[in-house]
Amino acid sequence: MSFNFRTIIHILGMLLFFNGLFMFMCLPWAFIYHEPWAYLVLSGSITVAMGFILFQFGKKTQNKELKKKDGYLIVTLGWLTMSLFGTIPYLLSGGIPDFTNAFFETISGFTTTGASILNDIESLPKALLFWRSLTQWIGGMGIIVLAVAILPLLGIGGMQLFVAEAPGITPDKLKPRIKDTAKRLWLLYLFLTLSECLLLWFGGMSFFDAINHALTTMATGGFSTKQDSIAHWNSPFIHYVIVVFMFLAGTNFTITYFALKGKLKKVIGNEEFRNYLKLTLIATLFGAVYIFFSTWDHPEKSFRESLFQVVSIITTTGYITADYTAWTPVLTTLFFLLMFLGGSAGSTAGGIKIVRHTLLYKNSLLEIKRQLHPSAVLPVRLNHKAINPAIMHNVLAFIMLYLSVFCIGLILMSMTGVSFDTAIGAVATSLGNIGPGLGSVGPVDNFSHISPFGKWLLSFLMLLGRLELFTVLMLFYPGYWRKV
Repeated sequence: MSFNFRTIIHILGMLLFFNGLFMFMCLPWAFIYHEPWAYLVLSGSITVAMGFILFQFGKKTQNKELKKKDGYLIVTLGWLTMSLFGTIPYLLSGGIPDFTNAFFETISGFTTTGASILNDIESLPKALLFWRSLTQWIGGMGIIVLAVAILPLLGIGGMQLFVAEAPGITPDKLKPRIKDTAKRLWLLYLFLTLSECLLLWFGGMSFFDAINHALTTMATGGFSTKQDSIAHWNSPFIHYVIVVFMFLAGTNFTITYFALKGKLKKVIGNEEFRNYLKLTLIATLFGAVYIFFSTWDHPEKSFRESLFQVVSIITTTGYITADYTAWTPVLTTLFFLLMFLGGSAGSTAGGIKIVRHTLLYKNSLLEIKRQLHPSAVLPVRLNHKAINPAIMHNVLAFIMLYLSVFCIGLILMSMTGVSFDTAIGAVATSLGNIGPGLGSVGPVDNFSHISPFGKWLLSFLMLLGRLELFTVLMLFYPGYWRKV
């Protein structure tokens, strides 16, 4: 099976074109705050022009049918291309003049990781900060899913793209046609973003801060307009609002859609959602008790700080209101383990995902029963439905591959000269698309001191984690490139 390269270039051009248009959306902030704006015009013009050239180059292709192999290549190249051109505003403005740092910040945005190299966020132009937040919002639901909604207009079927990019094991269709599904996901995404923005504005944030944090919360990205992240605002109302929307962003968007439609039975009956809620509550209560007896602070504050950090890590958002590494070794260990959970499949969260842990746990229990009853047919069930063995094989392979990549990444990161806790924290947070890690890349630190090799390694891990390993690693498999 050969590749349809002209169609691939055609779609990459379309993605770049929209990327450039998003850059122009930052211009109003430059005018409002009387900042330089020429770099945004130039950045957007370069990106739009390149996108138009690529779009036109592939436009006259005779075969617009996308194969699965094409889908994986488009997704990976799409993320890399968007990230490469996304560095232009940073470089031209002088906000991040070094290319390695600019690429690290940009891919951290598009993969919704939230790891940063910035030491003085408030000193950057407001328009550039908005672009930084916008990269996360674009990457959150996936620019590819947006493209799926309009690909049918070009006569190109997009199901292969959705399967390759959509988080989790398999996409739930809200409507039979994938185009309708993508549109409804984006409308829900936009509705929740605007709702959070208004609530944060009402709670005391400036409108600029509110819109930026709404963008990065719904993307489970964690970029903030303040160096101290959400700790900058000593407001319980703001903290709880962000907790609610982080939790929603980490929930399967189809479940949120059903909840808004009043179909609560589908919400309560979803096993992954119930486990997601249980794990969040258990970890929160455990952390709150430890914080209270360690600091003897107010019970509500202990609960709020535990809840905020737990939800932030599980959903892979990465905001902070406190330094969880400064509490107790037990809580540091707890938050490190939470980095391997991830949110729900079909959400904007990264990580392994709750559904995979659920299936792994169930399969492990059934394996004990199979040893006792070797002739019994004991399928793994989720939501009272038997799971296809092929899906179980995929889950087991994914988790094994995830841990293998983590170990290899840890070895390579340790070779850069950082401490072990920094290396293990940096690799876990990058692969899980979380943001803060441990050691010198902990909640109150950043990644500016990491070596160039370390930053490129972590950037690759961010891409691997965001695209769920197989999509990227498949490109390194020789058989993928053979014609069949």
